[in-house]
Amino acid sequence: MRYISTRGRAPALAFDDVLLAGLAPDGGLYVPETWPSFTPAEIAAMAGLDYPALAARVMAPFVKGSVLEGQLEGLAREAYAGFTHTAIAPLKQLAANEWLLELFHGPTLAFKDFALQCVGLMFDRVLAVRQQRLTIVGATSGDTGSAAIEAIKGRAAIDIFILHPAGRTSEVQRRQMTTVSEKNVHNIAIKGTFDDCQNLVKELFADAAFRAEINLSAVNSINWARIMAQVVYYFWAGVHLGAPHRAVTFSVPTGNFGNVFAGFVAGKMGLPIDRFIIGSNRNDILTRFFETGAMTTAGVEPSLSPSMDIQISSNFERLLFEYLDRDAAAVERLMAQLKQSGSYTVPAAAYQAMCARFSGYRLDDAGTKRVMAEVFAATGEMLDPHTAVGVHAARTAKANPASPRIALATAHPAKFPDAVFAATHIKPELPRALADLFNRPERFTTLDADLDQLRRFIRSAIN
Repeated sequence: MRYISTRGRAPALAFDDVLLAGLAPDGGLYVPETWPSFTPAEIAAMAGLDYPALAARVMAPFVKGSVLEGQLEGLAREAYAGFTHTAIAPLKQLAANEWLLELFHGPTLAFKDFALQCVGLMFDRVLAVRQQRLTIVGATSGDTGSAAIEAIKGRAAIDIFILHPAGRTSEVQRRQMTTVSEKNVHNIAIKGTFDDCQNLVKELFADAAFRAEINLSAVNSINWARIMAQVVYYFWAGVHLGAPHRAVTFSVPTGNFGNVFAGFVAGKMGLPIDRFIIGSNRNDILTRFFETGAMTTAGVEPSLSPSMDIQISSNFERLLFEYLDRDAAAVERLMAQLKQSGSYTVPAAAYQAMCARFSGYRLDDAGTKRVMAEVFAATGEMLDPHTAVGVHAARTAKANPASPRIALATAHPAKFPDAVFAATHIKPELPRALADLFNRPERFTTLDADLDQLRRFIRSAIN
């Protein structure tokens, strides 16, 4: 399996090189040269597998030629051993044709654990074979950071630096990052927004000399391995609700577009999916795109669902590449327009094709609390605010009534206790492993949104 850049000016690489590289040197994102696919019979056979076995089967085509080939099931069993639900990703029914896919039973209580627990082990095994050391730098709006730190902490061959927007994550999200004491973990609070953090990371990757100096890699969803591992739970949910014999519909609360793009990949691989429903909060760049065909940035406003407080969805570039018939030059032109003017418009044919599969819906904070309250009153289920946005989108969208609607529950309600209490008047308790979180000492460094300052800090920390 070979991987190519969405911008077309980077050499094709094998999986192990893509894993360690993260971002392509031309600024693009790696995608498979060709999409592997399963037959309906092969998908039907997945129904009898447990989650780690299914994960190995779904990911196997993507790692052909890798040192990981043949190791995936053991790796997945190790990655998911610490999850607190026996099903790993249980499905819970809310109504006649409405389901929640619970993706918060991992160590940091968010869907990012599904990919990052695997990716941490993949890094270890590839680095051991190559006898290399790696520096990971990532940006987080809340959940990626804690999941990445949990996956990488204490690993001898990796230093990890996570940038989060100062004062713009929940208290639980921040403390899950800043209370980790391992010496290879470095937390940085950036004075700015998530987009400032993400831009700094992209600028580091664009600095070829610095990138080589520290052997830089990424754990954000720009890293293909993250997307690959998330494809698994779409197959898991689909086969448990009737695929391949009937199609399913997914509703995904979306910020950086990586989670829903993983669902798109599952569709490319043969999983029958009727539609993807996108849920946005007040920072609704994706919803506006699906309404107009124009991607236009605007200011970021804090919300009850901070992991979606984003105005540049990096993974959307991968979707553009597919719907522009893999025309890398066209993708690069649009990305340049976005950087220069803050906007681009997709050609009409590509936009219409996207809208045939995707639709977007927005929900403000008042509506988010209303949905959380309504679901709790009707079912007793507590939703975190991101999941509530996804449930609202699922209920609002026009979709095939015969297709089960699956809303992705992306975080445990205890990660956002104040928002849950405001909606339900009940404060969710943290699981036992995190019960003392607010008593643990914090450790982080505050920096300006300044590239030179960030480079200096990373050099001083690893030398």
